Order: sequence, then C-alpha cells, then structure tokens
Amino acid sequence: MPADDWKEQYAKVLLWGLYTARSGRFKKGDIILVRYSRPGIEMAEQLQKEILALGMNPVLRMTGTSIMERQFFELADNSQIDFNAPGEKEFYERLNGSIYLLSPESLTHLSHIDPDRIARSAIARKIFREILDRREEKGLFGWTLGIVPTPELAIHAKMRLSTYTAQWKKACFLDDDDPVARWKEIFKKARAVKDWLNSLNIESLNILSANTDLTVFPGKQRRWIGISGHNIPSFEIFLSPDYRKTSGVYFADQPSYRNGHFVEGVRLVFENGSVKEVDAKSGKEFVEKQAAMDEGASRLGEFSLTDKRFSRISRFMANTLFDENYGGSNGNCHIALGSSYSDTFAGDVKTLTPKKKAALGFNDSALHWDLVNTEKKKVTAFLTDGTRQVIYENGCFTGP
Repeated sequence: MPADDWKEQYAKVLLWGLYTARSGRFKKGDIILVRYSRPGIEMAEQLQKEILALGMNPVLRMTGTSIMERQFFELADNSQIDFNAPGEKEFYERLNGSIYLLSPESLTHLSHIDPDRIARSAIARKIFREILDRREEKGLFGWTLGIVPTPELAIHAKMRLSTYTAQWKKACFLDDDDPVARWKEIFKKARAVKDWLNSLNIESLNILSANTDLTVFPGKQRRWIGISGHNIPSFEIFLSPDYRKTSGVYFADQPSYRNGHFVEGVRLVFENGSVKEVDAKSGKEFVEKQAAMDEGASRLGEFSLTDKRFSRISRFMANTLFDENYGGSNGNCHIALGSSYSDTFAGDVKTLTPKKKAALGFNDSALHWDLVNTEKKKVTAFLTDGTRQVIYENGCFTGP
C-alpha cells in the first residue's frame, strides 16, 4: 500500500475526477458509492474521510474476495447467478457518484470457470448500469475509477511491487507537488485536441499498423471525448462509432486480464459491423464466448487513441485502466467490444432514447472490453468533402 501522503493526494485526484466527470453539480447530502477490494481498504478509508468533509454521504462496499468470487461461480445455480438483492435497484436510482478502487487480490482465480456463467452474471446486473447511464445522461450521476497497487498486479506485470508503485505514482502525477493542477493542465491540452477532431467532418477512419487494417465510421451526431475525470489515470481520446459499418482486421498486441482469464494476441475480423472471426495466441475460447455474450458483444462500442505526449505510462501494468492509456514509444489505440458511451453523442444526451440510440448505431451490450494495440500506426481520416487527413502518427495526434 502506498505511503499515507500518497493516499491523501490520490484521494484528492480521484475526487477531482469525480467532480469533473459529472455534468451536473454535486451538493451536500449526495450519495457516493465507494467500491473496493480488500487490499484497497486503507484508500477507501481515506476517501470516506474526504467525502464526509465535503458534506456528502459515503456508502462503502467491499467487493467479494477471490475465494468468494470463485465459490460463487463454482456453486451457484442459474437462479442464484441471476439473483439481485432487494433494494439494489432503488439504491442505484438515488446514487449520485461512484468511485471504484481496483485493487485485485488475484487476476486468475476464475480461469477455470465457464465464461458463459460469468457472462450470465454480467447480463443479470446490466440493469444497474442502465440505471446509472440514464442518471449520468441527466447530470445526476458521475463516476471515476482508480487503482491501488497490489502484489498480484506487480507479479503479472513482471515487476517488483516497488517498481509497479513508482510507475503508478508517475502515471497519476503523484510525484508532483500539486497533482490536481497537473491533471487540470492535461485536461486543458486534451480539450484543444478534442475541439480540433470535432471540427473535422470525418466520414471514416482507417487504422493501419503491422497487424491491423481496420475501418471505423464515427457516425452521425458524434463527438470525441476523453480525459474527462472518469478514469485516473486516463489519457485517451475516444468516441463510440456507428458499429454497423465496422470492417477489417484488428489486432491487440497487448495482453489482457479479464474476469480471471488471461488473453494475448487477439485478432478480430469485422464484417458488416460484427466480429466474424476470432483468433488468439492465448485464451481464444474465452474471447469467442465473450463476443457471443449477447447480440451486441461482437460489435464495436468504442474507438480510442492515446497521445504519448500526454501519457506517462511506459510499462504493461496488467490492468486495463492503465494499459488502455499506455504511452510508450508509439502511443496506443484501443477498441472496445460491447456497449457504447452515450456521452459521445453530439446533441443533448437527455434526448437519447433507446430507439434513437439504435437508429444512430450506438451499440448496446452487457459487455465492454477494451483491447489495446501499441504497434506503430497511422490513422487516416476520410472527410465528407472527399479529402483525407492523417490525424495520428508516430504515437501523436497531428493537430491542432
């Protein structure tokens, strides 16, 4: 666990992220959920202290231990997997904010579990995410994710815990005298890039690297967003495209841990908006079952680019929150299979109904899984006036 002064600094950064991520304003009496795993309990204590000082009401919930999670999927029947506790729906309908501290005890404890059982659990709890999505669209809810270094993360990232913690500290600007000020600076720089991207009338994007040749269509009424406080750290700029036109090959050279499973070298072939072919160096069956979780799981929910000039992450960290924001030598792009982000809608998000989302090609799924490519790449925008423009090359945006 990081030293106490880091806890205080990180809590302030996470709260900056929470405030920045919500379009509406927080006020005294708001309900803030803090979710954490057992190794993150000291960080949760610090957040409780800070939230109470702000006059809001923290609700602290520890997630199940790795033994609890494994027992659940080994022993639960289908009705137990589908079960949601009484009052849970009502709680989410009143929730104003959520901070989720990722601090895993284990990354592989569910590796023997049938992915279909894990998918069933996600589908059963999709209703809560839908409630929070609607509240966020109305400005009533905001969220952010953070991470607390653990020995398990360090082991799977092939680092000493001290080295892992140093990379975490650097990535979150906790080695700076005023981390929040640094995040505000990055936020301002990112706004200029987003304004530039949103000024371009992009019909389609081609992503070309050694193993990727993918065409993505942003779609109508879209906007680029990112570095919005939702994740700490976060350096990505992204949109949720019109999934219906996605075509080509995408390759994730970066490994991924998900639901206790390890996958590596994932290759996806898209045709007419859906994944038609899956291959992987490791975890192929898991990827196939995740992509078949529901009708939208094989479709594109997000396309993202990270500028290496923003990101201070230069190592594989065995956690998607970090790895989707990798800077390194070439920056990164990533796609997400599954659900879209409605806040990439360029109009009034409050007007987005399920029918309107479907008509605009926003994807819906219980899945949202980021898969990262760190290869040297070029991203070319084909504009509506028939011209083309390279918007990303050598790990950097080319404008403004």
